[in-house]
Amino acid sequence: MEWIDIGVNLAHESFTSDRDAVVARAREAGIVHFVVTGTSVAASRDALALARRFDALAPGLMTATAGLHPHHAAELDAAALEAFAELAADPRVVAVGECGLDFYRNLAPQAAQLAAFRAQLELAVTVRKPVFLHERDAHGEFIAMLREFRPHLVGAVAHCFTGDEAQVEALLALDVHIGVTGWVCDERRGSALQRAVPRIPRGRLMLETDAPYLLPRTLAPKPPTRRNEPAWLVEVARVVASLRGESEAELAAHTTAAAREFFGLTRGTPR
Repeated sequence: MEWIDIGVNLAHESFTSDRDAVVARAREAGIVHFVVTGTSVAASRDALALARRFDALAPGLMTATAGLHPHHAAELDAAALEAFAELAADPRVVAVGECGLDFYRNLAPQAAQLAAFRAQLELAVTVRKPVFLHERDAHGEFIAMLREFRPHLVGAVAHCFTGDEAQVEALLALDVHIGVTGWVCDERRGSALQRAVPRIPRGRLMLETDAPYLLPRTLAPKPPTRRNEPAWLVEVARVVASLRGESEAELAAHTTAAAREFFGLTRGTPR
């Protein structure tokens, strides 16, 4: 079985000491491609640098996104937008984002988040690349802005979706793909997502770890630290397959095909 992790923060400092070993373990587990998430100008540059470095070792192994997480929305200025446009011109950058709205923590003012989200949607329209989206506790405002831009976007994926069945239907009505993480493995807060996962049609579902975050709570034995790794995408897949009444081979086939089509990958390599 071949899997694609569509959202992994592989440039995170927690991987500095053993990044190559982390990647090796994931490849042994069947991960054939990693989309490395950009969350700021610096993180997006780091994500692209990783994609380039690993391309020299294993062509087509990694691509990247470039964007500003809503937590950092207040940092958006003309220079940052210019940097993201420059990054997006690289064929290894396959989406604009992580961008969106997070009214759960409000680490940036809501007005700044809305302005940054709009600016990045406009950038995605201009550069003709899909958007890699983040939303938490802002569903109404998020859907309203996305509805405005969706006819002009080449694609959109709700990264690390944690919502319910009604939110799935709202996203599907806008032809949005849905990324599922280890949140689905959480017996404390994942129940709504567990009910929603079977409603996501084949061709719209993709899998991700969001590592080093969201360690699957169903892992047994428990790992020695709370750091998540892309190798544990297979545990997310095991739970998702069970919820959907599919075999893991079936799930691997259609989620990997969806990711390749969405991000423009051919055998893991950006077209």
